[in-house]
Amino acid sequence: MVSDILTAISDDKSLLLFNTIALSSCNTDILITKLGLTRRQYYSRMSDLTNAGLVKRSNGKYSLTSFGKVVYEAQLLIEKAKQNFWKLRAIDSVCSSAHGLSPEERGKIIETLIVEDDLKEILLGRNRTNPFEKNINQRLIEPDLKP
Repeated sequence: MVSDILTAISDDKSLLLFNTIALSSCNTDILITKLGLTRRQYYSRMSDLTNAGLVKRSNGKYSLTSFGKVVYEAQLLIEKAKQNFWKLRAIDSVCSSAHGLSPEERGKIIETLIVEDDLKEILLGRNRTNPFEKNINQRLIEPDLKP
């Protein structure tokens, strides 16, 4: 479930642990020391990350699963959006207050303010060829409630 995944990385230490694993394959003792966690805190968080399918252990080292890599990239995208929060607010403000703003004018504003291509694609609605997207509203209304 999506909430389990978000819960696994919801506190600062867990997110830092997840990001550290994504960027390097440190052993347990180094991670515990680096992050200032007790062994119990460390293994509790690692259990949550593993149970959420984000992390796997192989030969005594933790690494991201394929699913974990996708979640990591999504988290990076959220971080970019956070770094551009005020620019995104400005776009919302200009586009909602200026009645009659054409899509071209809105596009120019986005192109001017936003540097990151992936954020531009989302805001401009480009690159929307995902076949599952047709059912996004249905999935939001009726989420998968399987345990």
